[in-house]
Amino acid sequence: MRKIPALVAVGGLLLSLTACATQSAAGGSAGCEPAVAPGDASNAISATGEIGSSPRIDVPSPLYASENERSVLTAGEGDMVGEGAPVIFQFTILNGRDGSVLQESEYGENGGTILTATEDAATNPGIEDALLCTTVGSRIAVVLSPEDSHGGQGIAQLGVEADDSLVYVIDVREAFLPKADGANQLITRSDMPAVVTAPDGTPGITVPDTEAPTELVAETLKAGDGETVEADDQVVVHYTGVLWDGGTVFDSSWQNGAPALFTLDGIVPGLAEALEGRKVGSQVVAVIPSELGYGEQGSGSIPPGSTLVFVVDILGIR
Repeated sequence: MRKIPALVAVGGLLLSLTACATQSAAGGSAGCEPAVAPGDASNAISATGEIGSSPRIDVPSPLYASENERSVLTAGEGDMVGEGAPVIFQFTILNGRDGSVLQESEYGENGGTILTATEDAATNPGIEDALLCTTVGSRIAVVLSPEDSHGGQGIAQLGVEADDSLVYVIDVREAFLPKADGANQLITRSDMPAVVTAPDGTPGITVPDTEAPTELVAETLKAGDGETVEADDQVVVHYTGVLWDGGTVFDSSWQNGAPALFTLDGIVPGLAEALEGRKVGSQVVAVIPSELGYGEQGSGSIPPGSTLVFVVDILGIR
């Protein structure tokens, strides 16, 4: 499956992201407690300019924080971001010591990066949890400790020293479902893979010990009631793909740690056909014959002529 390219992790900078709602679409609630509190450093930052455009940022340098801090500069009126919600955001990163800009995302209507908001942040501590309990349309300032900024090692090629804090100004643009939330559906076909889901939504897939269907078969496991996916939509999904022969996982956004963002013309034809017309909130299982997958060429760990199985949670439409 083609995905939006990953944001380049520069010199150990801890942003290795794929560019791939009350219990809303974002899974939040009115009683949401932010995981990162404001502090003197984050409160000292200001930024001007429209949300979604490159801001003019004032950092009273030198600025340091021994613990992560997060302040709301502009409160949005959209949905609350809850645990596990995929978030599209735009950002500028600065060195707190001198206020110099280190990295900036693409701004504008179609710019941004997608990341999962979580308090149990492993890849981007201080950023994933800073997104929790924000509202869509907000601009926040985050100051990270040296440890969470760069492991306390600095980033020599960017002029970042070991005790420097990094400053992030983040615009929260969109948030989506953390997992499919539709109503369970009864599947009666005996030749379809069995699917069970963990509490966080991660699917387990068991392929039957039978011959694979020779035509595309797609069934709705959970029927959502959100927007309908159309051919030219950008969709946000979580997915796992396995080989019919042996049930080996060849790709999984759940394992990659972030959902994927794509248009239907950027994925294999069988999966595009399986998703078009489904609703946001749905979980779909699709068995895709080789000619609608990667054909006789194969791809990476997918052998030539392989029948594919995908389980896809449709989280939103951008």
